[in-house]
Amino acid sequence: MTLQPERGWWKTLFDEVYLQTDARSVCDEQITRKEIDLICGLLPVRPGQRILDLCGGHGRHSLELVSRGYGMCIVVDYSEYLLSRAKKKACESGRRVYCVRADARNTGIRSGMFDHVLIMGNSLGYLSRENADFEIVSEAFRLLRPGGWLLIDVADGEMVVKNFIPRAWHEVEDDMVVCRGREIVGDRICAREMVLSKKDGLIRDRKYAIRLYDRHCLAALFSGCGFESIECHGDFSPHRAKGDYGFMNHRILAVGQKNGRKS
Repeated sequence: MTLQPERGWWKTLFDEVYLQTDARSVCDEQITRKEIDLICGLLPVRPGQRILDLCGGHGRHSLELVSRGYGMCIVVDYSEYLLSRAKKKACESGRRVYCVRADARNTGIRSGMFDHVLIMGNSLGYLSRENADFEIVSEAFRLLRPGGWLLIDVADGEMVVKNFIPRAWHEVEDDMVVCRGREIVGDRICAREMVLSKKDGLIRDRKYAIRLYDRHCLAALFSGCGFESIECHGDFSPHRAKGDYGFMNHRILAVGQKNGRKS
């Protein structure tokens, strides 16, 4: 029986429970540093440049970039909770990171402001509308200055299908158990996530769906939005230990450049 995702699930899923269930990927500073090393190897990032961390959650990539002396970073995300975490961390560490709550399809930020746009952590494919990801990548194009670069990090769809695990679970510290059931429906993964506390019982029971991308489809998305010099780098994983890390085991990192002519 096909799992039916909740309408607008992405508007409320990314909260304090999410930071616990996905802590192995999104709250590990060593993994964040490894990802920033890769970003800096793929993009011509220089001090003083402006970087947009689109769908940037609690700002872990921006905070690490600023700690290394890379310019001004702005985190845009829809989750108020994650942005509040980013603001708190930036304040505590004295790092120059700014946070904006907005829909990634229409940020309201002035065009041509950024040298680089990052979309990390498998943040495409959430919306069921066919052209939603096109709208997000087109918004990134608009926000880049001529000659600027976009980097997108998504799950490697081919590897997800090849190594598909319909049921998985893991424990978080001593109290929480995360159980996930999954189905492949066309080019999407449909999932049900149940989070249980050994002490308090059921914490979360949510259904969601994420579109899968392979290198060809991701490159076509870049090209369709006007990007050039497109490259896709596959089979990256920041995790050393074996295990089921949701959709973060095997990743594609794609880069593209906005042409030098003013749009």
